[in-house]
Amino acid sequence: MLRSYLPAIVFLLLGGIVGGAFAALNSLIGPRRPTPHKQDPYECGLPSEVKRGMRFGISFYLIAMLFILFDLEVVFLYPIAVQLRAFGSFALIETVVFVALLLVALIYVWRRGALEWR
Repeated sequence: MLRSYLPAIVFLLLGGIVGGAFAALNSLIGPRRPTPHKQDPYECGLPSEVKRGMRFGISFYLIAMLFILFDLEVVFLYPIAVQLRAFGSFALIETVVFVALLLVALIYVWRRGALEWR
């Protein structure tokens, strides 16, 4: 049993050693010329003048949640697509119903204006 995991363990160990060596070498011999521009935080494309207390609109979170929802639902189609012949026609009918429900949900969200960026 351990023999089957040996290549993966060796690969992980070598990757950790090489990554740690590169990080250590960078901190030891890397250039250190900090400038105010380099020290300025940069996150998600927002200018650095934006303060921490900035609030995003609800549409940002709504679109993010809808993306995650529909993205995860589509992931459930992959196992069925891989084993569709083993599952038979029942799985195909269930998949069509599933996709139809997703389409109805998408149309509902679209008609409600949840996908409009404000």
